[in-house]
Amino acid sequence: MSTRTHIPFLHENFLLPSKPACALYHDYAARMPVIDYHCHLPPQQVAADQRWQNLTQLWLGSDHYKWRALRSNGIEERFITGDAPDREKFQKFSETMPYLLRNPLYDWSHLELARYFNIHAQLTPDTAEAIWTEANAQLAGPGCSARGFLTRSNVRLVCTTDDPTDALEHHAAVRAAPFGVQLLPTWRPDKALAIDRPDFWNGWLDKLAAVAGMELRSWDDLLNALQKRHDFFASLGCRLSDYGLETVYAEPYTDAQVRQIFARVRDGGHATPEEVLQFRSAMLFECGRMDAAANWTWQIHYGALRNNNSRMFRQLGPDTGFDSIGDWPVAQALARLFDRLDQLDALPRTILYTLNPRDNELLGTMLGNFQRAPTPGKLQLGSGWWFNDQKDGMLRQLEALSQLGLLSRFVGMLTDSRSFVSYPRHEYFRRILCNMLGNDIATGQIPDDLPWIGGIVQDICYRNAVRYFDFDLPVEG
Repeated sequence: MSTRTHIPFLHENFLLPSKPACALYHDYAARMPVIDYHCHLPPQQVAADQRWQNLTQLWLGSDHYKWRALRSNGIEERFITGDAPDREKFQKFSETMPYLLRNPLYDWSHLELARYFNIHAQLTPDTAEAIWTEANAQLAGPGCSARGFLTRSNVRLVCTTDDPTDALEHHAAVRAAPFGVQLLPTWRPDKALAIDRPDFWNGWLDKLAAVAGMELRSWDDLLNALQKRHDFFASLGCRLSDYGLETVYAEPYTDAQVRQIFARVRDGGHATPEEVLQFRSAMLFECGRMDAAANWTWQIHYGALRNNNSRMFRQLGPDTGFDSIGDWPVAQALARLFDRLDQLDALPRTILYTLNPRDNELLGTMLGNFQRAPTPGKLQLGSGWWFNDQKDGMLRQLEALSQLGLLSRFVGMLTDSRSFVSYPRHEYFRRILCNMLGNDIATGQIPDDLPWIGGIVQDICYRNAVRYFDFDLPVEG
């Protein structure tokens, strides 16, 4: 006769096998508010308090994580990004779900069903109809709008990701009629670096010139236009910038060379590969100076090899699930970039995210070279990002930070998501963090002092971010 104890999936102590882990999570982490300082939520949906007609629209409309999983399960594209009916798309996802075992999507999807819809059944082809009916009925009710999901998730502040040419009218609308969750823009000037695509780059510069209200014919004009928009973003509460890069750029250049490169491409010419790197290096350096002068934090996300499938890129465009981890070397460029800014006292508060987990230790040691008073943890090793925001990826980042820096000063998790129901990812991270520290307590690797360790957990979950970014929020939550 079997004596195996049945442990239900997603039980109260999910991912918390030890008593110290349970105590750290339930007594300290769980009640802390959420700060989502980097995401891709559409601000217009917050301003309009968007609602969704069904679970497919909420779950599958723009989630390239799920799209990749569906493709891996052999699902035809018409049921993913195509014109198949929403109910049929949901059925295909339910057919895929049993094959997602041990993939974070399996955990996230069931956490979302449980936390937002009180649905605890596992999604399978057999349960799909009942889950579809119940969730859709709730979506028509209270608390299932964009603002409702944010409020129910105990979110206090959200930073979106915005182009310098954006009017930010939706941020202004939310600012004028607040609802309890702050919505702040984040400066994302990646397109200014796209000089390798002259037609695209010049078209974007024309938009920038229009919103800045000035001619844009020189390198100095570009910097002045960006500064104008930078100031405008600051007027609406912006505290962070973000740069999505393949790698870090810090090639030698002179101002004369950059001016010449700019003028030629602005006039319809092309830059050589070497000149592209020089221009991007100058652009990144000037952006860092601009962010430091505004007392912003700059985030650098690097290491994504994007749009690998040219056939599908032509069909669907970017950000549709055809990106992967890249492997560019970054150590020397990071050292040059940071050293040059540091010499001018112009190195901003910095969060570095690598898509390639091989660089966790590299970054952990690099950041220690440039820490500077009075900001604790001025340079941060960012949380597990994109392909790394799963259990192993989070633990790798936490271990590298613990061993090579100060875990206790970490500013914590973010969603990096386009979905309003992705906030259980914060719960997921908190459970993983508490399990790591709880296991250390249980095995005598760190002191058995729950109030002390619990306070560190609360700092990582919420308080460190309030202090680090100087958000207008109560420190105690």
